[in-house]
Amino acid sequence: MAAVGRLLKSGLTALEQGQLQQAGQICQQILQQAPDLSQGHFLVGLVALEGQDRKTAFQAFRSVIKLDPDHGAAWGQLSRLYLTDGLVNRADEALKKAVATAPEDPMVQDLIGTVYSLMGEHLEAKAWFEKAAQGQPRNINFKLNLANNHVYHGNTAQAVDMFEEVLARQPNAPQAHWSLAGARKAKDDKHITQCAQQLVSQKLHPRAQAFYYYAIGKECEDLERWDDAFEAFARGAHARRATVEYDEAAEQEMFKFLETQFDAAWLEQAGEGNPEPSPIFILGQPRTGTTLVERIVTSHSQVTSAGELQQFSLALRRLSAFEDPKRFSAGMFDAASQLDPQQVGSLYLDTSLRMRGDTPRFVDKLPQNYLCIPLILAALPNAKIVHLTRHPMDACFSSFKQLFADAYLHSYDQREMARHHARYRTLMQVWHTRFPGRVFDISYEDTTVDLERNTRALLDFLELPFEQACVDFHTQSGAVSTASAAQVREPAHTRSVGRWRRYETQLAPMREELIRAGIDVS
Repeated sequence: MAAVGRLLKSGLTALEQGQLQQAGQICQQILQQAPDLSQGHFLVGLVALEGQDRKTAFQAFRSVIKLDPDHGAAWGQLSRLYLTDGLVNRADEALKKAVATAPEDPMVQDLIGTVYSLMGEHLEAKAWFEKAAQGQPRNINFKLNLANNHVYHGNTAQAVDMFEEVLARQPNAPQAHWSLAGARKAKDDKHITQCAQQLVSQKLHPRAQAFYYYAIGKECEDLERWDDAFEAFARGAHARRATVEYDEAAEQEMFKFLETQFDAAWLEQAGEGNPEPSPIFILGQPRTGTTLVERIVTSHSQVTSAGELQQFSLALRRLSAFEDPKRFSAGMFDAASQLDPQQVGSLYLDTSLRMRGDTPRFVDKLPQNYLCIPLILAALPNAKIVHLTRHPMDACFSSFKQLFADAYLHSYDQREMARHHARYRTLMQVWHTRFPGRVFDISYEDTTVDLERNTRALLDFLELPFEQACVDFHTQSGAVSTASAAQVREPAHTRSVGRWRRYETQLAPMREELIRAGIDVS
């Protein structure tokens, strides 16, 4: 067994150094000598993950838990794999198994935190990230995950300190550079220079390049270097687009299904939902002011921010047992259309309980919930739905210049972004026509110009009494699950209104595509 132990150590070293072929050969040697060694199968899984071989990774981690049912790391890895494959119920069970092992290993604790983050349970994730960082305070990845969680919870200053600590120890940390740029406003070009140096000094994967380019673009905008900013955004979008598989045909099919399936007759016969009146859904396109309006509403004494919850779509998946890695699809909505609305609404409320506080009302600010509006109306008939509107060019450009996690795959190409936006606008008009009075539109531009008037109208729709704190929203603290985390700590402003015009020449393809779709961009 001593020889096997040495092989395990050598395999881990090869994996850490990126020598996957050598690590794979060592795995074969280990399993030849000790075919029932759980650590050997676990190493196979790690090597397969690094090599993007998900099938082998699944098989390896399943072998581990057969040999060692209390292997928390294997359960954690399986939970993450299940979740990213759209197998939510299996992910839930695997996560419970991982937690039940009460892991003391910081690596497992960080993994559990990551899975909770993917499920949108950021408060639960925070506890696990803190454990991991305390267990290994010099681990850069653990520190970075905790720092990003601090950004979500509004602890921006603490997060910035952590990002800077990470970069002082590892200058080539692309995500840390990008996160730092988003967490505070640049005052000089020092950090821009650092990012540019990393781009030219390293042979980087396109995903890493994207982090650097978007960081540069954001800080160039901070410094009003508009041409430099757009060049960086365009390079970042090109790099990111090379790493994602955006299936526009599948998206077209999904939008067509939504328009065909969910009409007034469907809602009438869907059945009774859960009558709970507490949810307030704020939705629309990302980067259109959803966070601004969330801060206004959640400054009210009767309302808590629950953040951008994944819980509604997860309830649809859990109840339908729908299994597909795509977050939204025609198949998923077909399965969802046959569910009992009462069960959907109740499961959504149950699974969001930890995030929604103890006030009478709470806000779910996931923009993509606009796809689910008929299902929300059925499942939660007394919920309120608020929809943000914004100038189409500003809306599209704001997404184009933002690096998202694993959503909004249409946003990295100008024409794809514009065509998606056209589909979204058509769908929202369909919802307004079919379900009149159920969705309250609020304009980002109007709100920034006349905050109090729009706040009063919004609170009237929500059936909440006016409170001055809602106008003074920028003074509140709390979590912000958004790319706008740093900006929403200040009062409402008009600086972003019409910003696309600074890039009018460069954005010609986007503008042409919107006009072709019949959208007024004047």
